[in-house]
Amino acid sequence: MSGLDGVFLCLGNPLLDISSKVDSAFLEKYDLKPANQILAEDKHVPMYAELAAREDVEYIAGGAGQNTTRVLQWLLQYPQATTYMGCIGNDDFGRKMIETATKDGVNVRYQIDESTPTGVCGVCVVDKDRSLVAYLAAANNFKSEHVDSNWECVDKARVVYCTGFFITVSPASIMSVAKHCAANDKIYCMNLSAPFIMQVPPFKAVLMEAMPYIDFLFGNEVEATTFAETEGWEERDLKQVALKISRLPKANGCRPRVVVFTQGAEPTIVAVGGKVHLFPVIRIAQEDLVDTNGAGDAFVGGFLSQIVLGKDIPEAVRAGNYAANVIIQRPGCTFPAKPTFTWV
Repeated sequence: MSGLDGVFLCLGNPLLDISSKVDSAFLEKYDLKPANQILAEDKHVPMYAELAAREDVEYIAGGAGQNTTRVLQWLLQYPQATTYMGCIGNDDFGRKMIETATKDGVNVRYQIDESTPTGVCGVCVVDKDRSLVAYLAAANNFKSEHVDSNWECVDKARVVYCTGFFITVSPASIMSVAKHCAANDKIYCMNLSAPFIMQVPPFKAVLMEAMPYIDFLFGNEVEATTFAETEGWEERDLKQVALKISRLPKANGCRPRVVVFTQGAEPTIVAVGGKVHLFPVIRIAQEDLVDTNGAGDAFVGGFLSQIVLGKDIPEAVRAGNYAANVIIQRPGCTFPAKPTFTWV
């Protein structure tokens, strides 16, 4: 594969995953529950240093968009095919983030906040359950001026992706790159990311402002249902919801909008051009299932690894399924050194 330098650009909220095996006493100490995800409160802040001091600690350059970027980079196996922007602090965790993401082959263009610590996510592993505690910190402070000062990365990219979570941080950045893609016949993608993005009116307003520029929209079954609810649609059949979203007005008429809804172990829904297609997922035995937290991020990374190369939707779904299947059999959003995906 040649000519892939900087082909993919992601804007998101970078979080350094700090992962360690803990016991129930550790969860009780920080008032945590297994198999849960929360935002950190003041009482949780000391936990990160305690996790970092443990012998089995692992660091992963995380956050939904960065997970997707790392998976896409891994599949392409071409140095710096991907670029990632987000805001981190000037601290040890920030330097660890740079180290781990760069090792994965990503061209990181982080904005450095001198006064705010790097965002982190504590991953407390108890057996097969994970209690996640996110502290956004510097990730909240990204400024659109950083995109402007790195505009050569936007120019170079063929596909640009923003998570819905990024709506809470920099709507101006989202609109800037989205309009650029529409004006230059590039591909702009977004993810619904979480129900609250649709449920909080100011966030939903940003999503709908960006909608005309979105060529590929991703989400899961819960997010898809929430979108329909917040639009006041009576329709709850997700195939029809996907079709309705695909038909919403579009700024660039050179390609139809593709709406992709994952449904866990159920078939993936893809709506495009007035038709709905269902794609089965790869089944695995329950005992092989390790961690599903990064499955959605991995699916998008696999899917878009084919779109940047001009492949069709079935191939994109096949790569998405492959990537998700690899990640759910490993702890965190991690992968082996080389993929075994068969390219066609």
